[in-house]
Amino acid sequence: MVFYRLSRVRLLAKQYFAFLRTARLLMIIQVYEVQTQSEADQLISLGVDHIGSVILSADTWKNPVLKDMIRTVAEMGARSSLIPLFSDMDVIRLTLEYYQPDIVHFCEMLPDRRHQPEAFDRMLDRQRRIKEAFPQIDVMRTLPIPQVPCHHGSSVLDDARLFEPVSDYFLTDTLMVSNDLPAHSQAAQPQPVSGFVGITGVTCDWDLAEELVAATTIPVILAGGITPDNVAEGILRVRPAGIDSCTGTNARDHRDRPIRFQKDMNKVKRLVAAARQAATT
Repeated sequence: MVFYRLSRVRLLAKQYFAFLRTARLLMIIQVYEVQTQSEADQLISLGVDHIGSVILSADTWKNPVLKDMIRTVAEMGARSSLIPLFSDMDVIRLTLEYYQPDIVHFCEMLPDRRHQPEAFDRMLDRQRRIKEAFPQIDVMRTLPIPQVPCHHGSSVLDDARLFEPVSDYFLTDTLMVSNDLPAHSQAAQPQPVSGFVGITGVTCDWDLAEELVAATTIPVILAGGITPDNVAEGILRVRPAGIDSCTGTNARDHRDRPIRFQKDMNKVKRLVAAARQAATT
């Protein structure tokens, strides 16, 4: 009975958020990396819509505390988004069965389709299988966008077209590249988390993000270096369905470095206010 009620709450929340997005009445605000109930409660009270969490490895996929947090997020009327930082399909299935998040978020580096077509097709097939096995869970796909304009523009839009049928959301996040290198090696630059895209603290190419918004029917979440100070400009430039912040709303240590898994609630409050105001402009 409890499971039925929770499923019903999630279904109604999903339909409500979908209506608001379609009517352009809602700017989705998503915040990562939230691993505790206390932070989730505070973020929801500040107006955050999507609470993003991370499973750091396939060896430590089962966390009862995080499972309880995800259930409570649903009960509070917000939505949970879960990133598995691994690619093993069997463990991903176990993870989704255990946590039952509202959204599963895949943020791996995408293979170059010209040189690794089979690897790219495997990613597409995995999302297709996930959607078939878990129709109640939305799929979010990160599309890596360079922090500077470069040759990747057309490939991002092509990748989006291929992922559209198996995705419910796209998220733009920053791919660290160097224009000092030849075009064929730009994507090989080290990322903060090897093999994955994100937590750079650097904005992506907003012109390309704007092109993506215009080109796709999938709601696009603007991420990559989003802070309380630039979120309004990003919304007005790109006109996304939502925004995502991780590093830009983290607490800072004594050397002014972002602290993972620890949010600065004052920054989040300012981010929410600025995003809501910009969305109505």
